[in-house]
Amino acid sequence: MSCGIHYLASVFMAVTPNFVCGIPGNVSSVLFYNSSESSIEDVWTLWTSTENYIVVQLENGEIWELNQCSRSKREVSLGLAYEYKGNKSIFSCSDGFLYDDTKWRSTVVTQWDLVCDREWLAKLIQPTFMLGVLIGAVIFGDIADRLGRQRVIWFTSAGQFVFGIAVAFTFDYYSFVIVRFLLAMVSSGYLVVAFVYVTEFVGIKARTWASMHVHAFFAMGIMIVALVGFLVRTWWVYQIFLSIATLPFVLCCWMLPETPFWLLSEERYEDAQKVINTMARWNKVSSPCKVSELCSVQQDDLVSGTTGDNETSSTKKHNILDLFCNWHIARRTITVWLIWFTGSLGYYVFSLSSVSLGGNEYLNLFLIGAVELPCYIVACIGMDKLGRRNTLIPFLILSALICVLIMFIPQDFNILIILANMAGKFSIGVAFGLIYLYTAELYPTIVRSLAVGSGSMMCRVGSVVAPFCVYLRSVWIFMPLLLVGIMALLSGILTIMLPETLGKPLTNTLVEATELGRNKKSCSEKTPPAHSGAALEKIEMFGQEIVSTEK
Repeated sequence: MSCGIHYLASVFMAVTPNFVCGIPGNVSSVLFYNSSESSIEDVWTLWTSTENYIVVQLENGEIWELNQCSRSKREVSLGLAYEYKGNKSIFSCSDGFLYDDTKWRSTVVTQWDLVCDREWLAKLIQPTFMLGVLIGAVIFGDIADRLGRQRVIWFTSAGQFVFGIAVAFTFDYYSFVIVRFLLAMVSSGYLVVAFVYVTEFVGIKARTWASMHVHAFFAMGIMIVALVGFLVRTWWVYQIFLSIATLPFVLCCWMLPETPFWLLSEERYEDAQKVINTMARWNKVSSPCKVSELCSVQQDDLVSGTTGDNETSSTKKHNILDLFCNWHIARRTITVWLIWFTGSLGYYVFSLSSVSLGGNEYLNLFLIGAVELPCYIVACIGMDKLGRRNTLIPFLILSALICVLIMFIPQDFNILIILANMAGKFSIGVAFGLIYLYTAELYPTIVRSLAVGSGSMMCRVGSVVAPFCVYLRSVWIFMPLLLVGIMALLSGILTIMLPETLGKPLTNTLVEATELGRNKKSCSEKTPPAHSGAALEKIEMFGQEIVSTEK
């Protein structure tokens, strides 16, 4: 939920309201077309276009025309009229700007005048955040595989709260962007590692629904943004309220244990046994499993944890190159990355197209979050009944077909176009939600966080590319949909070559991960023996038995 909050916070925090140049004196009269008003604040309700201008008369008799990025002084002041054909002296907006505060009392744009020649700075706010998300996904995914899930969750959850509050107290634009960049890094790492944490702690039977809960609460975070944005119209107060909403978990996350899968991959058998005993006690199982029996090691090895050759027991450090250790794993990685990219690209292209809904922007954002909830229900049912791959393929192809369908809908059929865009977002949302769990199941414990993190990196690349894709509407109105349709169709076809993971235990070594698709010798020189992976399969089966057993 906290990630959904921070990812979408800039929707209302960085909005640009209507504005005109500031005035060099006290105003006595205001004219907008044929309407005479007592103050500029009364004009905003009549403002319809960025090409509009306001005519004001100062107390000293000067008449000025106020545009958005310039102002002009009329040389001859014969009378207050909207149209003027005489000479004018054009000046820059050296006295600042006047903003429409009827909807938003303050935004970062009005705070630091990010308009006109500084408008590009405002447009960089979300891309720089997404860049931080991209980098954080890879960095913290790798750190979680090395140091453990628990420590990274501790650090990123606390960092999310601290940086979230710090954003509200930044003193200029540059400090704002830097702190938001750091917030994006920890938020991304938090989302990736929390998802892996959930995947490794939940048995086969409940893993699908548990993973979709992560997505459902992300969508709820979006709805919270809409609610807080509606209630709070000052950007720094809005940011504080959103950050406070993330506080409860920060206070609770310190109680979370490390996952047994990671502990066993690090050969920390005693710690893994303690966690399993705790799980058995909570589920009222009188005879918990013994790690020593499942892992086929001696009891004294379990106690000491140091017996054997030092070279054999030393832990191999893994990096992103392990995702390309052989042809089968490399092909799997390329396909998964493409699905991540396509899901993000399609999600944001359809979301940007939904602005044609009109009406209340807060309600629109709320509905954008709410429409994701049925996506995940359908995804859960499909994954449990049909399988991960067999659900992913048809929804990717369906989203491609919807893109083509929208091209043939007449432009004056607005409601039909909106419904088709929502259907496209629904179908791509199913694929987008499914790929998290599917990725976690396709890769072994030793590189699972890294795989999900690198996939999230490709997802962020898609979210950064999406706005530029939408700009291609100026070339051809259907160009964005054409690109999304091609990518979705290609991803759907390549997904056919991925293995099915429904009902299969999580793997621990690259050997076992390769055998999900083809039972060939591969990566054997790069990975430790697979006995621990077989043990992990037994442990997961036993963990499932614990979850489903009542005393």
